[in-house]
Amino acid sequence: MNASASSRHGVGLMLVALAALFWSTSGIFVRLISADLMTMLFLRGLFSGSAVMLVYLLIEGKSGLRALRSLSAPVFAVAACSAMSMISGIGSLRYTTVAEALIIYATVPFMTAAFAWIFIGERPTARTLIASAIALSGVAIMLKDASWDGSLFGKGLAVLMTLGMAGMTTIMRRHQTVPMLPAMGISAWLCSFVTFWFAAPLSVGAQDLLLCALFGIVQNATGLVLYAIWSRKIPAAEATLIAALEVPFTPLWVWLFLGEVPAGAVLIGGAVVMAALFGHILTEIRPRRALPPPV
Repeated sequence: MNASASSRHGVGLMLVALAALFWSTSGIFVRLISADLMTMLFLRGLFSGSAVMLVYLLIEGKSGLRALRSLSAPVFAVAACSAMSMISGIGSLRYTTVAEALIIYATVPFMTAAFAWIFIGERPTARTLIASAIALSGVAIMLKDASWDGSLFGKGLAVLMTLGMAGMTTIMRRHQTVPMLPAMGISAWLCSFVTFWFAAPLSVGAQDLLLCALFGIVQNATGLVLYAIWSRKIPAAEATLIAALEVPFTPLWVWLFLGEVPAGAVLIGGAVVMAALFGHILTEIRPRRALPPPV
């Protein structure tokens, strides 16, 4: 790997990890916002989609505005996958247990590896698969004492969430030259469209409205922008592996900022997940031969 490619790969790893850290703040906002779930998600989608589109237009200028009139099929495919992942992820937590939803979602690096291999001919490295397996075991430890009596429908939604994330990442990796920020904005607005019919936005107070805005902009939009730009710079399975940092950091932030002490198994399993993922990042940012981009 030449110095330039190695640098891009390292920066890509770190910024995808940063995207996961922004996503992991969701627990704080969910705890602080008193509005009902559908209203909260409707408002989050509005603020998130608008923020992503604003960033896109600031980056691209007038040419970006013209490009919005002729978006290509991959953009809408990514938007559909992203929206499906967001909506089914929320639904899976309602219809099945957190344990079952998270353990299914923790398989996303393997699902992405399969998608990338089949559809774009990109084989994952052994190090990525090993780190994914270790991270999966860490998630299993985190959920050792959790309930496992969720519904089959909820499990199916968790599978859809995983498929959506894997599909979105694979498509973005395949179409590296296609601007994907519009897809992220559209996906957030799609979530608002779906939840609008069950929401009551006029009942929200000023404090909740501010928190929903921060939820959309800080937690969702920032993560989407970083992931949309930088996940395409690294292999697809690796991107979803690093994005799994969201799992252990979500309860960590709730503990640090809201005082909700997690169970011992959560701390131990979370440490295993973080060790696997940060160890992988530190290993991969060293100079090595690059995987050729998919053609």
